[in-house]
Amino acid sequence: MTTVQSPPAPPTAIRPRAVARTGLYAVLAANAAVVTYFFTEAGFAANALIVLGRLAGLYGALFMAFQLLLVARLPWLDRRIGMDRLTSWHRWTGFGILWTLLAHAVFITFGYARSSSLGPIDQIVDLAETTEGVLRAVVAFGVVLVVGAVSGRWARRRLAYETWHFIHLYTYAAVVLAFTHQVAVGTTFTASSAATAYWYGVWGVALGAVLVGRVVLPVWRNLRHQLRVSAVVPESDDVVSLYITGRDLDRLPARAGQFFLWRFLTADRWWQANPFSLSAAPDGERLRLTVKRAGAGSAALRHVKVGTRVFAEGPYGAFTALHRTRPESVLIAGGVGVTPIRALLEELEGHTVVIYRVSTDRDAVLHDELRELAAVKGAALHLVTGPVAPDLLAPRELARMVPDIAGRDVFLCGPPPMMTAVLRTLRDLGVPRRQVHFERFSLAG
Repeated sequence: MTTVQSPPAPPTAIRPRAVARTGLYAVLAANAAVVTYFFTEAGFAANALIVLGRLAGLYGALFMAFQLLLVARLPWLDRRIGMDRLTSWHRWTGFGILWTLLAHAVFITFGYARSSSLGPIDQIVDLAETTEGVLRAVVAFGVVLVVGAVSGRWARRRLAYETWHFIHLYTYAAVVLAFTHQVAVGTTFTASSAATAYWYGVWGVALGAVLVGRVVLPVWRNLRHQLRVSAVVPESDDVVSLYITGRDLDRLPARAGQFFLWRFLTADRWWQANPFSLSAAPDGERLRLTVKRAGAGSAALRHVKVGTRVFAEGPYGAFTALHRTRPESVLIAGGVGVTPIRALLEELEGHTVVIYRVSTDRDAVLHDELRELAAVKGAALHLVTGPVAPDLLAPRELARMVPDIAGRDVFLCGPPPMMTAVLRTLRDLGVPRRQVHFERFSLAG
């Protein structure tokens, strides 16, 4: 059994997620105000359509920079908001980019066409041929359209993650092209030295955040910790636990409930990155992940050899005790979603009720560990088995197991349909939203 190196922070009335979210909104609002100010200082064109087009282009550029910040995987933001919520915001920001850039292209084209004898298509061709930077903007807009199309739900269901991710990487090319377009023809960019410095600062911070969060920090941590597989332990016919050791793991800022993107550096797996939660609280000596076979990739982990080098990105996730608001907790797990729940039970202080939902007793992975850990921690453990219908975690059943559930924090992890049903049950039972903690595995490009 693992031990925690430092005691968890007590419940706090100031929600870390609310602080981070408010900070992001404030940063975006402040920058929108600065962009508007510099736009008005640069003066207006005689043609109203061109004015609207330029303003839409500036807001589109700001949205692009903000989106880079959302996908930079900066630890401070990720621990407080969570990658799933940052990914959701990333998606909606992407729609903002698409519509503002579309407005920019349409208004600018029709604005210049109004001043000439050319039609809209001929006007675009003329601008691309005669004006520096416009052709780059057209290419960038095309890339944004393609990325937006493959990010739609219909396309995402039909594309492998690696394929979608590869296409998504072209967004960075679009960002560079858009920036060079702004430098070449942006009147607001060159209107004053202050405006020029501001836009260089915005793009520098955004691109720097991506470089640090996505490249520098993961590479530095892996060089420092030198992770390797130390043991491969089958838990059942379709579940396996892998133990990872390395150097100075006591200095790796991982917490129970978090996950890593794991790459096992073998000839056939080095290019695959999969999100797996820690299934035991970090003890400063080793990490453990427990994986259920869900495809060829996860099935192959049973055959990973001891000593295999590991490249891990993370830790990621806001599904931690940092977000506790009450002294007592309820942990609800479904299927292999028990892995972060088991780790959280090890770290959480105060009385805890654990509810483990599975179809049959045979599916209750890590149940023996949960029972032993619950006995040590003085926690109550309920193993709920049976078919999907009837709902064995309906309001009446959940209230029977935890009568005071509205006064506890609830940590939930499991298959999406189960999580949706339980979230609805918690609303029916009057559990305040701020006391409900869950996280879905969702990766931004």
